Amino acid sequence: MALLERSPAPPRPRGLWSSTVGQKAIMAVTGLVLLLFVIAHMLGNLKFFVSAASFDHYAAWLRTILDSVLGHSGFLWVLRAGLVVCVVLHGVTAVRLARRARSARPVRYVRRGRVQGGYAARTMRWGGVILALFVVYHVLDLTTGDLNPNGVPGAVHDNVVADFRLWYVTLVYALAVVALGFHIRHGLWSALHSLGTSGAARRTAQGAALAVAVLVTAGYLSVPFTVVTGLAG
Repeated sequence: MALLERSPAPPRPRGLWSSTVGQKAIMAVTGLVLLLFVIAHMLGNLKFFVSAASFDHYAAWLRTILDSVLGHSGFLWVLRAGLVVCVVLHGVTAVRLARRARSARPVRYVRRGRVQGGYAARTMRWGGVILALFVVYHVLDLTTGDLNPNGVPGAVHDNVVADFRLWYVTLVYALAVVALGFHIRHGLWSALHSLGTSGAARRTAQGAALAVAVLVTAGYLSVPFTVVTGLAG
C-alpha cells in the first residue's frame, strides 16, 4: 500500500524570520502598513484647510474611537504601539538584509558602480535614521506638547500654526518630509520591482512609485508652506 504523501508544512515563524524571503516579506508588510498610515495621516492633516474648528474636532474625534472598549484615547495608544512594532521590525529586517547582502559578497568591488535606484537608493539608510529622529521630535512637539511653542492641549490648529510660523521648525519638517518622499519612492519601487516587472510594466511601476511619493510629499508640505508664507494661520 503506497504511503500518502505529506503536504509541506507551513513556514514556522522562526524560519520566516531567518530566511531572506521571510525577511523581505516582513519588510513588505510592515512597509505597507506604515505607508497606509502615512497616507491616512496626511489626509487628516488636510482638514487644516477646512477650518480651525474642523481640524480641532477631527483631532478630538480620533481620541473617541472605540472609547467604550479601549477608553479615551485608547485606540490611539493601540495604534501607536502597532506602529512602533512595525517601525522596529522594518528597521531591524532592513539591517539584517543589508548585512546578509554584504556577507554574500565578502570581497568588495575595486571600483564601485552607480547604485541601482539612484539617489533615493543611496539615501535609504540615513533617510530612515532622519525619519526615526523626526518621529521622536514630532511626538514631543504635537502629541505631548513639550516642545511646541504654544503647547495648549486640544488646540491642535493653534499649536500647528505656532510651530510653522518658526522658519527653522518648518525647515526641519520639510527636510523630514523630503526624506520620507525618497523613502516611499524607493521602497515602493523595490516592492513593485520584486514582482518581476519588466519593460512597460517596469516603467509604470517607476511612475506609480514616484507619483505616490510626490503626492505624499506635497500633501505634508502644504500645511507648513501656507503657514510660513502667511497664506493661512
